[in-house]
Amino acid sequence: MQSQSNNHRTIIVGAGHCGLSMAHELGKSGEDHIVLDSGPAPGSSWRSRWDSLQLFTPAAHDGLPGRRFPARGSVLPAAGAVADYLESYAEAFGLPIHSSTTVTGMDIGAAGGFTVHTTDGTFTADRVVVATGVHQAPKIPAFAARISAATTQLHSSEYRNPQMLPEGPVAVVGFGTSGAQIACELAAGRQVTLCGKPTAHVPGALIHFAPALYWLLVHRILTRSTPAGRKVAKGFLAHGAPLIGLTADDVDSAGVIRAGKIAEVRDGVMVAQDGKVVEASTIIWATGYRPDFSWINGLEVDGSGYPFHQRGISTRVPGLGFLGLPFQYGLTSGIIGGAGRDARYLARRLPHRAATSSPHASEQAANELAPDRD
Repeated sequence: MQSQSNNHRTIIVGAGHCGLSMAHELGKSGEDHIVLDSGPAPGSSWRSRWDSLQLFTPAAHDGLPGRRFPARGSVLPAAGAVADYLESYAEAFGLPIHSSTTVTGMDIGAAGGFTVHTTDGTFTADRVVVATGVHQAPKIPAFAARISAATTQLHSSEYRNPQMLPEGPVAVVGFGTSGAQIACELAAGRQVTLCGKPTAHVPGALIHFAPALYWLLVHRILTRSTPAGRKVAKGFLAHGAPLIGLTADDVDSAGVIRAGKIAEVRDGVMVAQDGKVVEASTIIWATGYRPDFSWINGLEVDGSGYPFHQRGISTRVPGLGFLGLPFQYGLTSGIIGGAGRDARYLARRLPHRAATSSPHASEQAANELAPDRD
């Protein structure tokens, strides 16, 4: 649905699961808002993932507010099914999506309000929710530039299927869930080495045989409101998301060769910390992403590139909110099943910038309301 006005109470940037959740919450209250998205349809980014990608969370926990995921609860949905669901979700609720509209920059008004520049004109709003997540700029280590030019290199975001790769052995760098999934798929037809230290593991038996307990753990207990959650959050941000759905033993059973973290590049070839020389005709960097909020003019970020916030509410810019940040509130903040909780919080608590009298009002409001565990 396209809006006829460029001036809105709230602008949401991004029509993925976070942006749609926020739009649903604002729609319930009747607030004027619009969702700007660069894709041709809501959730279209899921159609560019690798062909065999499946969510690691069962369908029972993959629904957005007000509409369950249309699959048996134990099913792990494929990426295409997720895209179909998000598109149908936006249509079912009549969400005001402005598609094929790329945001190129945003100005923070000195006296309040925001000006959002796009490929389809300029939009203004009292408050803005950035729901783009952090899968913005592929993160590839600097030493990649020293690897032999004869080696094909691609980030996991560019990988689609085994057939797209040239013949020969493959090295997958990054032992998180994505790296493990890709390595196991490729190992069915060629030699694959998976480099890095496995991240922490959420037991598969917990997901399959005690799904309610699993969700209680990852959604209710592992949050910034609990000691256990705060401890996990530190490791999450430093070492990456935990392995879910696959274990190191599964990787071994698939015939994947394991190597340690890459220590150096010698004569154009990677060498692991354990001394293993990792020769490969193709390297897939499953090394995650780095945030890129440079399009928000004047936004302060921390040493890792993330905005300063309290539960997604900016502590520097009144009226500015974020969704999909790593461990924004809990372990599930970045996945579909956790988007609704964070969106509800922002819909209720994010102040309108025009009504904010102090440059620290956002921080004060967020701190006062942080104990809300909805």
